[in-house]
Amino acid sequence: MANITEVDFTDEQQCKAVVDLMNHYMQDKMGDHPPHDDASAKRLIEGLKKHCNKLCLLAELNGKFVGLTNCFIGFGTFAAKPVINIHDIVVLKDYRDAGIGRQLLEAVSEKAIEMDCAKITLEVREDNIRAKYLYNKLGFQEGKPTMHFWTKYLEA
Repeated sequence: MANITEVDFTDEQQCKAVVDLMNHYMQDKMGDHPPHDDASAKRLIEGLKKHCNKLCLLAELNGKFVGLTNCFIGFGTFAAKPVINIHDIVVLKDYRDAGIGRQLLEAVSEKAIEMDCAKITLEVREDNIRAKYLYNKLGFQEGKPTMHFWTKYLEA
């Protein structure tokens, strides 16, 4: 069983773990993105550090950081309550199927209940069968009606 804790952005080791885990995710076929270079890694940590509505959790097992979730807290105007969006969830490849992802998601759910949130949202690639299976087992499902995640990319 992993130890799940909120990221301490004053701790250099934890900040390094956030970058390393994000790079692992970004280079995975489900991330399909080049890793952070030094400049973007610094922006990542500084941006997360300054963001007032974040929930970032690390999973540590036997002294090694093996999982991460980055969530952002918004507000649901229909329910008039907070909403947690899980933006990233990553588990190192060698630690998948060990219950780490489940523990991270359960920790987010516990926090959402404490905060009296209306719901937890996340996006998942259509072809990410393993993630969809886990999410479904934990009570996540497509919204009714089905929603689509749209993107408008802005030039840097």
